[in-house]
Amino acid sequence: MTDTPRIATWFDVLLERKGSDLHLGVGYPPLGRIRGELVPLRDEPLTTDELESLLFEICSPEQKRQIVEELDLDFAYGYGTKARFRANYFYKMTGIGAVFRTIPSKVLSLEDLKTPEVVRKLADRRSGLVLVTGPTGSGKSTTLAGMINHINKTRASHVLTIEDPVEFVHESLKAQVTHREVGPHASSFATAIRSAGREDPNVILIGELRTNETMKLALQLASFGVLVFATVHTNSAPATIDRIINAFPADEQGQVRGMLAESLAGIVAQQLIKTADGKGRVAALEILVGGPAIAAMIREGKVFQIASKMQAGQSQGMQTLDMHLERMVKDDVILPDAALEKAQDKENFVKVIQRLKPDWAVPETLKA
Repeated sequence: MTDTPRIATWFDVLLERKGSDLHLGVGYPPLGRIRGELVPLRDEPLTTDELESLLFEICSPEQKRQIVEELDLDFAYGYGTKARFRANYFYKMTGIGAVFRTIPSKVLSLEDLKTPEVVRKLADRRSGLVLVTGPTGSGKSTTLAGMINHINKTRASHVLTIEDPVEFVHESLKAQVTHREVGPHASSFATAIRSAGREDPNVILIGELRTNETMKLALQLASFGVLVFATVHTNSAPATIDRIINAFPADEQGQVRGMLAESLAGIVAQQLIKTADGKGRVAALEILVGGPAIAAMIREGKVFQIASKMQAGQSQGMQTLDMHLERMVKDDVILPDAALEKAQDKENFVKVIQRLKPDWAVPETLKA
């Protein structure tokens, strides 16, 4: 292997243009996701030979065997001191393809991310389950890294991360941070979470709760006095609670409701939205903070009442996504059309925007 792999050219272009993802596929030019849009990084399409040589040059023999035999490969790639990338190789109709997601080498603090005070308070908890949710590419990992960074700077504790692959690498500061990667260090998330209890952690970050087995293990750890952070692919706090409960068979749902009611510390559901000046993206957050009233709603199966509880719970730092979108439109951080695209109650949101921005033209598709 040469010191600088050929793919570095495209990593440099992506980083220079502050892109988040590099898409490589046969028959297409290299594409970068820049400020949310996919943009060609050159005119000529990639050929099979060129792409295979770009991709296989940075693979170990074991990784190459995996992509050829299993047709799918996930790994993290460190590009010197410039950045780390989460790489996914796969086969599609035209041949091999890959997507590289940028993992910034600098972990942004909660202050850098301008997250509300309540997010820091969730990171200061000593136990419970904190879920950060949202679609792929909504900045969940970045928010979690900010929370882990806060704990690392302020608390003498053992922080254990279980990820596939490891994304942000935290240098131990006040806390001792242990990173474990599913694959090289553990055969599965479930195995790693099971042994986590014996590794004396104060805080555990679980990359993703994919199965009801991992969900149950996470709930158990949270009830044993560990602070557990995890991600789920859902778009709102109530949907996250439903997703977890519905992952279990009917005869186990009562027990899971009880465990979730007991241990849920909070849910941060986020979406990334283009800023009004078009120069970047900003996170819109829905925030649920656990407490006796929320616990009772979960236990009694009244999840549909949670949204109104969030609207009424502003003093505890709670907010629905639409409340945050409304504030950002009012402060001219984002444009009304971009906010409306993400809003959950679109009909009501149109009325809200009309009140805030009387000159705003309602998109044709939403006119009654």
